Amino acid sequence: MTDPDVRAEIMTATYEALCEHGYTELTAQDIADKTDKSKSLLFYHYDSKEDLIVDFLDYLLEMVDERITEFQSADPVERLALFVDWYLYGADDGDLQSFHTAMLELRTQAPHNDRYREQLRRSDERLRVALERILEDGIATEAFVDHDPERTAALLIAAIDGARIRQLTLEREAYLDEVRAALVARIFDELLAESADFPVETESPSEIDSDSNAEATGDDP
Repeated sequence: MTDPDVRAEIMTATYEALCEHGYTELTAQDIADKTDKSKSLLFYHYDSKEDLIVDFLDYLLEMVDERITEFQSADPVERLALFVDWYLYGADDGDLQSFHTAMLELRTQAPHNDRYREQLRRSDERLRVALERILEDGIATEAFVDHDPERTAALLIAAIDGARIRQLTLEREAYLDEVRAALVARIFDELLAESADFPVETESPSEIDSDSNAEATGDDP
């Protein structure tokens, strides 16, 4: 795939088709129907549905990198809160529940598909390392007490992954809020230095950037 605009269009179409049909029932025609391209033209760019999904997973990984970069302007405590809420709840998107369900279906293919498994491993590694760096920065700035960032990151990723899977499979809308509250009470309160507080709610990265710019120029937020 050499044309980024064409790729972006196909990736958007893949997202929309996954939301509508799920992974198991997804066909190349479903994706083509979300674009102005024919199924045959779609296969001009991808040899198979598997190739397209592998590229889609890579595209999602690029989006993860962009999102993590957006958090960098915040202090470590705020970055941790932003990371947790983004990973736990996702974006404010009406199709998010359907998309997460489709991704859960796709994950079940990973034990039988080396290419899917490798992409999912890369995603897991990227998220875990990003979380470790937030925790390390918090220790360095004395916002967090000294602890093992690698183990803490592994625990948090497992807890959030488990919460999302249970929420999807059991359709318990309040479950994510309950897990966030438990994380704050049982884990984050233990991590924070006495002078730090974990946010009850988080702002979007764009709001944080705006606040930072306002402070830098002496203007009110």
